[in-house]
Order: sequence, then structure tokens, then C-alpha cells
Amino acid sequence: MDIIRVILSIILPPLGVFLQVGIGLHFWINIVLTLMGYIPGIVHAIWIIAKK
Repeated sequence: MDIIRVILSIILPPLGVFLQVGIGLHFWINIVLTLMGYIPGIVHAIWIIAKK
């Protein structure tokens, strides 16, 4: 399942975070990072998935 989350995080970073932690602080942080730049959103999403 983590492979699917990582692939979805590369395509749409907030979706990968949502599938991992739901709507919470990390989800909103990821949305802000993705809006600031696509790469920071991806890095944050993969970090959240790898951390769990």
C-alpha cells in the first residue's frame, strides 16, 4: 500500500498525505507547501509516508 501512496504523492502530494494521516495538520501543511512549489509538497508527502 505504501507504493501506491508514494505514486499518488508524486502525482498529487496532498492526496498521498490524506491517505496516510487524514485531514489534519500535516495535510494542510502539505497543501501550503504544494502551492508554494510542487517539489516541497512531494518531499513532505514522501517524508510523512516514510515516517509512519
